[in-house]
Formats: sequence, structure tokens, C-alpha cells
Amino acid sequence: MKAKEIRQSFKDYFESKGHKIVSSAPMVIKDDPTLMFTNAGMNQFKDIILGNVPIKYPRVADSQKCLRVSGKHNDLEEVGHDTYHHTMFEMLGNWSFGDYFKKEAIEYAWEYLTEVLNLDKDRLYVTVFEGSPSDNIERDNEAAEYWKKFLSEERILNGNKKDNFWEMGDTGPCGPCSEVHIDLRSKEEREKINGFDLVNKDHPQVIEIWNLVFMQYNRKADGSLEGLPNKVIDTGMGFERLCMAVQGKTSNYDTDVFTPIINEISKLTGLKYGLNNEKIDIAMRVIADHIRTIAFSITDGQLPSNAKAGYVIRRILRRAVRYSYTFLNQKQAFMHKLIPALIDSMGDAYPELSAQKDLIEKVIKEEEESFLHTLETGIKLLDKQIAETKNDILEGKDAFTLYDTYGFPLDLTELILREHGMSVDKSGFDKEMQKQKDRARNAATVEAGDWVSISEGETEFVGYDETSSQTHILRYRKVKQKNSSFYQIVLSKTPFYSEMGGQVGDCGFLIDSKGNKTIIFDTKRENNLPIHLTKELPINISDTFTAEIDVDKRIATECNHTATHLLHEALREVLGSHVEQKGSFVSPDILRFDFSHFQKLTPEEIRSVEKTVTRKIRENIILNECRQIPINQAKEMGATALFGEKYGEEVRVICFGSSVELCGGTHTKATGCIGNFRIVSESSIAAGIRRIEAVTAEVLEDMLYTEQDTLRKIRHTFNNTPDVTNALIKFIEENSELKKKMEEFIEERAAMTKKLIIEKKKQIQGIDVFTLRGPFIPEIVKNIAFQIRGEYPEKSIFIGASFNDNKPMLTLMISDDLVKKGLNAGKIVREAAKHIKGGGGGQPHFATAGGKDIEGLT
Repeated sequence: MKAKEIRQSFKDYFESKGHKIVSSAPMVIKDDPTLMFTNAGMNQFKDIILGNVPIKYPRVADSQKCLRVSGKHNDLEEVGHDTYHHTMFEMLGNWSFGDYFKKEAIEYAWEYLTEVLNLDKDRLYVTVFEGSPSDNIERDNEAAEYWKKFLSEERILNGNKKDNFWEMGDTGPCGPCSEVHIDLRSKEEREKINGFDLVNKDHPQVIEIWNLVFMQYNRKADGSLEGLPNKVIDTGMGFERLCMAVQGKTSNYDTDVFTPIINEISKLTGLKYGLNNEKIDIAMRVIADHIRTIAFSITDGQLPSNAKAGYVIRRILRRAVRYSYTFLNQKQAFMHKLIPALIDSMGDAYPELSAQKDLIEKVIKEEEESFLHTLETGIKLLDKQIAETKNDILEGKDAFTLYDTYGFPLDLTELILREHGMSVDKSGFDKEMQKQKDRARNAATVEAGDWVSISEGETEFVGYDETSSQTHILRYRKVKQKNSSFYQIVLSKTPFYSEMGGQVGDCGFLIDSKGNKTIIFDTKRENNLPIHLTKELPINISDTFTAEIDVDKRIATECNHTATHLLHEALREVLGSHVEQKGSFVSPDILRFDFSHFQKLTPEEIRSVEKTVTRKIRENIILNECRQIPINQAKEMGATALFGEKYGEEVRVICFGSSVELCGGTHTKATGCIGNFRIVSESSIAAGIRRIEAVTAEVLEDMLYTEQDTLRKIRHTFNNTPDVTNALIKFIEENSELKKKMEEFIEERAAMTKKLIIEKKKQIQGIDVFTLRGPFIPEIVKNIAFQIRGEYPEKSIFIGASFNDNKPMLTLMISDDLVKKGLNAGKIVREAAKHIKGGGGGQPHFATAGGKDIEGLT
């Protein structure tokens, strides 16, 4: 079976078992503060598991694109060096939310693997949780009994807490799990060593392919466990490993998931894969893996950058460039040329790759070229350090500077050092790395207590229609971060919009029945719930409250949000239909809009976009809002789904005339409320991605008033001339002419002064001593000093004692032959400067000093 057929067979099988087949969520997560990337198939169902949203489908299955490069699930260093670890991978999974549990999950897994895929039953082993005395949990005998229907007891192995007890995080849903392992070794190898002796022993051909998680507990903040009211089945099967097993390969990279990409790498580099050159093979595997991660991240809207998720992607890309540079001898960008092969392999399942092909190639090419230049710079710096290192060990601190400042990988530093018979102080490097990790951890450490429940119920958001509402507190918890603390509050009914989709969260007040106000300084979204942030808890948390947003800030934010929709449409009108939104930020003060476009906007294009937007503002187009309509109906209306966003089956559509967008944010009731619109900046933020910042409403009015006042002052300075532009041009031209004449005068005076200095030179012990005294600007003194140095290159000293605006200055120039004999201008001038109550310094041949006491010059 081909990879495409295996993926489809999984979906078809579970659809036949009553599962709803859903599409993959984006790999890059935008609206969850606890995660940067989807690292497991369950991420998109987290809200259902936590009980924050109702269960729509009790049975679900999908193929989810995932990324694991940091934290607990860090596989990066293994990627390419073994046959089965990856950064980006696909996770095949089936879920049950309060429906079936262990019995059915085990039966489905066995039937699919052995009856649908026809995997050899004698090669399969399973593990069950051995139990945990500290958690007061016994061995998972229930799961073991179900497995006995299909396997002999000797192939049902006990697994420890690390391998066979799954937890969402430090708190939250968790439970025991059963892993399915497969032995892919040859018959001869299997006869020598039994497979159950190699399970979970990191053998490359005895590997886990499927993990069946039985979520039946909730982990509290104090570490204790309580039973879940709705038990959950959450399974995850590595698609790439499954393809290896089905296709009879011993490496994931030998399956048709990767071979098209590796063949293209071979073609572009002229090097062959699999010819017993381990370094070349590892490099090709690393690049084949990493190019998938980078491409999918870009399609999901995450560009390489120096912060958070963007930094992770940049690090992966640079790791691939490093391997291509060192082991495949690629000194020019070449990885972007692999995108057509990737699209051939995965484009059918993920059409976003084809749709954004040009953007992916351009971003990768620019990043490659940038880091190749950095590599050359790093190698030069390393060569310099090698020359300056007195022993054979480079200090760990120097290696870390190369890594941290220049993105220079440690393994590349070690490789180059070995070529020079040297090594690096690895422990010193590790210490510096740990210091950086500690700094990052200390900055990001968040300690959250258990939620304290006040009353039962779900949160109702009424912010689309109301700015205040009667409410009560459902639950709260205290959060500590760095040196501060605050409270998170969940309300039964709220008009507060929580930060999402680029729009900032509302702020405002929680007012109790006696009129006491508690400030809500922000509203975040966590696990699909609006979380209200306060510095203090209300006096009586059981009271009935009025939740009231800051209306002025909300209106200003709505003006900017509606303007982004008009801007998006205007950009497509002016620049072309290739323009796609790549990100946005909407606050009361400014709007920011990122979009795909391959060149800088001209002033004429910017003006045209502004006019297009303001024309639609003047038309006062009324908002047409469609809530909870089927997504297919929304697309029929012309609404464009953004790549990298996850939409449900029902969506909200915002229409302002011909502008039709899927959007969950708040908006003005009509475009006329915006008042006006101006672009304040346009710039590039990455290859093929431009950014516009703009202002509207009162912020724009204030900006225009400021500019008007500035213009009035300039006009007043020029005697209220009606044509201030020509007056400024004339002033600049006159100033330039005067400056030119001044420079000529300075040159003439310097020439005359130099002539007099030479005429009055003294010889002391065979040395020509030139002195200058009087009122001179520093530039003249310096020019004269260097001119005399050019004319008298040996046995000469220039001493300047000048002043300008009552500020004394000393200048000292010494010829190189005297410097070699021990004279040092910097040291001498520092000592002399004490007489003018000042200080200074410079080079051994030239130095200056300034001071306060002009009398001291003599």
C-alpha cells in the first residue's frame, strides 16, 4: 500500500465504526497560551476533554500534522540519526468522548492492524501500565484481560509510569495507556533474540506504532488524582512508522513518504543516498524531515523569526542548512528547490502546500541565503579564536557566543575544531546554555493554583450585543508569575471579548451590588473560555456583579478591526488577488495587517489603498453579521478561509458590502463609524510578507492635529509664507551653499595655519615638534595634524592646544617610529588633560582630550 492509501484506509475503517472524520488542525497554534505547536492529535480536542465545550460527536478520527521539537517531547537531536524520529509527523488517531472505552479501543486497534493492514500478528507486542503505589493505582488488569483475547500473556508486557501513564500536563486529564509495538527484524534475528526482550529498549526495528490512552483521572494541583465523569479514549499512531511497517521497510525514510524528497536532494547535489556514507545519509534524512516542518509551518502562517514559535522554525531551518553546507557541500541556497517534490508527495492530502508554493519557496530561499552568510561569518570568527587559543581547547563561553549570537551550531564548532586538532570545553558550553535556559524559565514560570469553584454552569458570551451584563463568578484561581501575582476569573455571563484572532482582550470593571469596583485589566482565552484577569478578588465573591467593559476602548478597537477587513479587500483590489492575510493585530491604538506580496508598495499604491478604504467608510456600509452558519454556506457566500486557521462546522461571517470574511471579533455597526483611515507605515517582515500599520478614528484625528500644529510652526518660522515647501527647499539650498563656503574657508584657514606651524617648528633632540595654539574647531586641528604627519612621517610630534566655545582641547600626534620606541599618545594626553580638568585618550599615535579649564592649556 502507498502512503496515501494507508492514510485513507485508516479514515475509512473508523468511519465504518461510526466515527466522524475531521480535518487536521493547523500545526502552528495561535490562540492557546499553553502551546506553540500541535504536538499530539488530542490538542484540537482539549476543550472537549476538559468539558469546556459540549460533545458534538462522541466518536471522532483524523490524521493530524504534529511538531515535536521542544519540552518533554523533544526529538530534534535524534532526527536523521535514527530511522524513526521526526520533527513534523502525522498522527493517526481515534477518540471517544464518554462513549466506548478500553474494550472497543483495543478491539478496533487489533482489527485494523491485523485484518485491514494484514500486519503479522506474531510480530506485535503490547504494554499495559504496571501501576503506581505513589498514586495508589493498581496494574491495568482490565486492559490486559482484553488484550488476552488476541495475544498470549508473554506478549503483554508491563510498562512503567514514564511509558504507560499519559498526562496532558502538570494538572488535568490523565490515565494509563497501552502501547502497540511491532518487531520488524528479519526471521533470523527474531530467532536469536525474542522480541519482548527488546520492547522499549530503543531498538530501531522494535518500535512503538500506536498508543491507546485511557483517560480516566484528573490530576489536581496538589498531585492527587480524582476520577473523570466522562472517560475518554485518545489514541495516536505514527503514520510514518506505520508506513514503514506496512511497506516492509526498516527505516521511515525508505518509505514513499520520504523517498521522493530524498531522490530530489540526490539529484540536486549529485550525491547518492545509501552508499555507505553515513554522514551524507544523515544529512539527507535531516533535510528531508526538516523541509516538511518548515513548509507546513509557513502554510500555517508561522514565518521564521527570532521569537517564540518563529525561532523554533528558524532553528530547524538553520539545522538543515548546516547539514547541507557541511556534508552535502551546498554553498548556495538549494532547499527551496525541494518544494515541488514535497507537493508531489503530500499535496493531495494538504492542498495548502500547492496554494502557497511561491511563498514557501521565497521564504526558505531568503532564510537559507541569510544563514549561509552567517555560517561564513561564524567560520571566520572561529578561525580567529582558533588562532588566539593558546591551548587545544576552545572555551565554552566562546563556543556559546558563536551559538547564541550567530546561530552557529555546537556540532559544527566541534567539527571545525577537530580538523585543527582541537576540542571545545563542552561543560563550559553547557553551563552557559543552562544559564540561558534558567533565565528563560524564570521569566516564563507560571504557577497556577487549583480552580476554586463558586457555582456551577457554563460561560455565556454576550459581547456582540451588550457592553454590560449581570453575572456571577463560576470559579477563580490565583496565578504567580515572576515577582507578581494576579487572579483568573471565569464568569457565568460576560460581555468581555477575550484575546483571539489578533484582537486584544477587553478591559473594564466587575461591580458588586454595593458599587465596589474590581478592575479587569485584560481578558484572555484559555481552553476556549474567556478568562478575566484582576489584581485583586472582589470583596464578596459570591455576590451578583455587573460586568462592564471599557466602552471607549472597545469602540476604538472595533474601528480598527473593521478597517482591517476593508484594508484586506482594498489590497486585493489594488495589488491583485494573490494578496492573502498572514496575520493581524487590532488594539484601540493601532491596527497591523500582514499580507503576502513580493515587493514594496509604491507611494501611489499606498495612496490608492487609502482612498479605496476611505471611500467605503464614506459609503457607511451597514454590518451584515451571520452567526453560526454552516462553513460550506459561508464559502458559498464568498468568505475566504485563511490557511493556518481551524474552523468548526459552524462559523460566523462578517460582511461589509463585498467584504466577506470568517471572523469571531467585534465590529462597528457601520463603516462610517471609523471616520477616517491612514497608513502610517509599510514594511517587509519576511520574504514575500509585507506589513501595514494604520490608524483610524480619534487616534488618527490626534495624529493629524499634531501634524497640523507642526506645519503651522514651520510656516510661522518662515514668516507665514503660503508656499512652505518652496521656502524649505530654498532654505536647504542656501544652507548647503553656506556650508560649502564654510568648508572652503576652513580648508583655506587650515592651509594657512599649517604653513605657519611648519615655519615655527622646533627641533628638540632631533625631533620635529609642531605646535598649534588658539581658537580652532576640532575638525581643523585634526586635519592639520594628519596633514603634517603625512609630510613628516618620521621623528615628528604635533601638539595642539585649542579651544572652541570656551571648551579647551588637547591634540597629540606622534610618528610611528617614535611610537615603536615607546611613546604613547593616549597615555600622555590622559596625564596632560588633568591640567584642563578633563580626560581623554586614543591610539598610541593619535589622541585627544577635552576639559573645563581653558586656563590650563598654557
